[in-house]
This record gives sequence, C-alpha cells and structure tokens, in this order.
Amino acid sequence: MNFGFIKTACATPTVKVADCIFNSEQIVSQIIYATQQTASLVVFPELCVTGYTCGDLFLQPFLIKKAEDAVKSILLKTKALNIIAVIGVPIADGDALYNCALVIYKGEILGAVPKINLPNFNEYCELRYFTSGKNVNKTITYADNTFLLSSKQVFSCNQMKDFVLGIEIADDIMVPVSPSVNLAVNGGATVIANLSASSEYAGKTEYRRELIKLMSSKLSCAYIYASSGPGESTTDLVYSAHNLIAENGKILNESVKFSENVTYADIDVERLTYERRKNNLFVYDSKDEIHRNTFDIALRQTKLSRKFRKYPFIPSESSDIRARCEDILTMQAIGLATRMQSAKTEHLVIGVSGGLDSTLALIVSVKALDILGVDHKNLHAVSMPCFGTTKRTKSNAEKLSLCYGAEFSEVDITKAVKQHFEDIGHNENEFDTTYENAQARQRTMVLMDIANKLNALVVGTGDLSELALGWATYNGDHMSMYAVNASVPKTMVRYLVSYETTLVDNETAAVIRDILNTPVSPELLPPSGNGEISQITEDVVGPYQLHDFFLFYFVRFGFSPEKIFYMALKTFEGDYDRYTIKKWIQKFFFRFFTQQFKRSCLPDGPKVGSVSLSPRGDFKMPSDVQARLWLERINEL
Repeated sequence: MNFGFIKTACATPTVKVADCIFNSEQIVSQIIYATQQTASLVVFPELCVTGYTCGDLFLQPFLIKKAEDAVKSILLKTKALNIIAVIGVPIADGDALYNCALVIYKGEILGAVPKINLPNFNEYCELRYFTSGKNVNKTITYADNTFLLSSKQVFSCNQMKDFVLGIEIADDIMVPVSPSVNLAVNGGATVIANLSASSEYAGKTEYRRELIKLMSSKLSCAYIYASSGPGESTTDLVYSAHNLIAENGKILNESVKFSENVTYADIDVERLTYERRKNNLFVYDSKDEIHRNTFDIALRQTKLSRKFRKYPFIPSESSDIRARCEDILTMQAIGLATRMQSAKTEHLVIGVSGGLDSTLALIVSVKALDILGVDHKNLHAVSMPCFGTTKRTKSNAEKLSLCYGAEFSEVDITKAVKQHFEDIGHNENEFDTTYENAQARQRTMVLMDIANKLNALVVGTGDLSELALGWATYNGDHMSMYAVNASVPKTMVRYLVSYETTLVDNETAAVIRDILNTPVSPELLPPSGNGEISQITEDVVGPYQLHDFFLFYFVRFGFSPEKIFYMALKTFEGDYDRYTIKKWIQKFFFRFFTQQFKRSCLPDGPKVGSVSLSPRGDFKMPSDVQARLWLERINEL
C-alpha cells in the first residue's frame, strides 16, 4: 500500500456444498496465499462458507450453526494476517435469515452487510430462505463478535484515507439504484466488493464484464467482483468462477473461467479520489447516513503487478489506434473548418518546416478544406529557410506541400533577420536566445502578413508536449490564428503522421516516412559541417517519451512527482536509468511551472483528448505560481 496503490484479490475456493469445515479450510488457504502476494483485500463469493446451492438446507438450524463454527475457525486461523477478507455466510437473527457478507480482519468481524435484493425467479429462489436486509440496522453478536448488521455501512482505513470499502451482494448490482451508489456518494466508498454466485450461460460473460466496467466508471471506483465456481451443485446450473477487478471503467484483471483460484489487481484509490474531486459530480445527501467503521492496517510496500503504458496517450490495443487516429484527425479538421466558416474565409496559411508538427498541421488543413469542398490551392504553404535550415527538411517541406496540391512558396528570411540583428545591435555570431527567437518571430510575422494579404487564417503547428515544456518562442511559433495541434502530444503526433502513410499514394507516403525519420529540431542553429541538423530538441529538453508520461499522470490524475517517478522507474526499467529519469522529471516540472505564462495566452485550438492545457477550460494555473515544493520533493528522491 504505497502511493495509493492497493493489491486486491478475488478468490474462488473449491467448495463442497454444505461442507462448512472443508469450505472454511479452503477459504483460509486462499487468504494466506493472498497475504503472501501482498494483497490487502481479498473478496470471496456469495455464501462461500456453506455453498450457494444448499437449497432448503438453509432452513436447517444445524447448517446455520455449522457455518458459524466455520467462521470462528476462519477468524482464529487468520488472526495474525494483515489482510481484509470479505466472505459470504448465512446469518440467523431472531426469525430472519440473512444472506451476508462478513468483513473480517485479524480475527475480528468488523461488520456484516446483508443482501437487499433477493431474486425469486427461475433457478434463483432466495426469498424462499432469506429475508431482505433493506431495513436492517442493528448490532448483533455472532461467532463471539459483536458488530453492526446493516447494508448502510462502509469500512475505512485509518492509514490510507482514500481506501474506503463498500459492499453489495450479487443481484444488488442489478437494480436501478444499487446500494453501491449510496455507499459511494454518501459513504465515500472508493472500493466496492460484490460477492456473487452468478451462473453461466452463453453470452453472459460479456454482459457481466460490461456491467462491472460500467459500474466502476459510473461511480469512479474500483469494483471487485467474486463469483462462485464449478464446486457448486450442477443440478440445474453451472458456475464459472468468472471474477473481475475493474477500476474507473477499465477491467484490470479477470479470471480464467471455470478455474477456482485467486485473481489479483493493483487498484489506485488515490487516483479514484482525485477523479471524483475533479469531476465534482457526487452530491452528498445527509438524509441517508452511512455508518463508517474504521480499521488500522500496517502499510507495506505493495508488490505491484500493475503495468503502466509507456505511451499513455496512445491506445494499448493496436486495433484501436487506427480508429483513434481517425477520430483525432477528424476533430482537428472539423474544428479548423468551423473556424474558417466563422471567419468567413476559404484560405489557410501554414509555415512548413519539413518537421513532424507542421506535417500534421498540413494534413489537418487539407482535411478541413475537403470538409468545406475547397480547392487545396487555397492552402498556402510557406517555407522560410534561415541559418539552421537543412537541405533535407527544406526539400521535404516543398515535396509534401506539392503532393497535397497546396500553393507552395518560399520566403528566405535570412536577410531580414540579419537586418534585425543590425537594428538591435546583436552579434549574428552569438548563438544565444536572441539569435534563435528572432528567427521564430520573423517567421510568424511573415505568416501573419501573408494571411492578412490573402484574408486567410494562420494555422498553428505547436503541439501539447511543447506547450507543457514551454518549448516555443513567445509571440513566435507560440502564436497563430488557430492551433490545430494544441492538445496533441508529441508521441501522438508521430502516430497520426504515421497513420497518414496508410491513406495516401506511394510518393506522398515516401516523403512522410522520411519526415518521420528526421530528428526533431527547431533548426535555429547552423547545421553541422556535413549539412546535417545540429540542434536536436530531445538533447536539450529530454525525451518526449518521458515528458509525455510525466505530463499525462500529472495533469490527468494529479499525481505527485514522487508517485510519477516511482511509476516511471517501473515502466522504463531497461530503457532509462534512475539518474536519467530523475534528471528529466526535474526538467519537466521546472519548465512546466515556469512556462505557464506562455499557456495563459494560447490561441484557440480543439481539444481532442483527455489532457489539454488550455487556460480557458482545462488547466488553470497562475503564471506566477511557484514550483518550489515540487522541485524540492524531486531533489529528495
């Protein structure tokens, strides 16, 4: 349990129907095993102590007493274990018998949650034996423990405030307003455990999976679903032990059906709490109070099995990448086309450099013209070579523009920049910030003036990663009339441009592939002796692969630098060493905070993903904010 990560488990023990002694031994065995795997929570199926399919035997006091004895045995044998276990057992209280989930920890029962919604159709006839726990809220004594019996209670960890457990049982999830809604909204439960005995039939697996995903997304929670296995009676039904662990709309892990074992997943309760605070959609209702049980659990280093994607902005499934690319390109193009209509223009101006960003902006511009049914000649692609321009990039800029049928022109700004140096008294052999930024601002002036001349819009080319790092010249390439790449990170830019090669003719694809193989550079410093690019962006600011990873988890989920560093060490093991990752995460946070003033006055641009730095609706931060606390924490790592 570190950085909000908690290892959780779904366990389906081998069950012998009505053999409480055997079943308790299997439950204990799996609790011990889950503890050895550093799990802090393990959830078992519905009525696993007796078996779900006991039928009228549930009405036998003998079976109910033997179930209680089995619970005592479980408590005794798990007394020394540092794990929360949730088990299913029938509990009799007076004239009623309840289908319950017992929450146990270190030999004690923390509470019991009765099932509310009892099925009474087809093979499920629970109302024949059990009473609904809907209105039950009382203290009872069972298995030598005194505790609350109620469906309106949660279990909160004192050492990790974001770890709050709520419980519903099987069909409770099926009703329009399930108990978990109340537990999450009014009880603050970030983890919902469902003890189920779901039978299997053709097509039910996918339905079950989608239901659990939906509930975890709807409630911004982790949803742990444990179901009965083949050991249950097969008189009329088969049980598949289909266990699932989901988090915020995503299945983290699921069991192989028909296998009675333990399924694990690391959930992130810190992330879930952040998601709720950010969305601010949960409205607390003081009329429906939820009792909060607290417990103390020893925090320990979780043996994480969870993996973090090296490219979090890019879909993990290859089949999704094409669809995602098409969606993003379409959103960019529609945004630009709509702006053109609003501005009452059919002309676009774009600075083409032969680099990735301007290539993507050119592609989007062409698609926008196609949406409006406008000739590609209305796209004015301008190359503006200067001191650092290489033959390769200049040639690719021209070839690409012509391949798409754009109107290409070249404006050499060398003479104008030298005149500017003379005007301000700058030594043109001094390759400092002034030397670099003067070129960028001259290019922007050229583009703006051409746009005025043609009644056109200047299309911005800068991407999200550059905005995060402030890697743009203020009022230079920082400025445009519509910034189509503003919410597209550099790693995604490469995928989008690569995707375009599958849509165009061989000649155009060849040019794009050469652009993809060209080092990322602003080309503001003179080329090397052999005419190659001398200024490599990633040598200066760091690998965009790392920066996009830092950016995603910092902005999207609000993670601390320490947590992001921990995740990066695990994710990029073998690619970057600890020193390198620390060096670039320091650079990221320093530049992210100090360069906010550039983002405070960004031009408009379409949001195409879950992360955007627009100051108007996505990421609001004052330009004078201090990075001290974040940088000091990184220095301590």
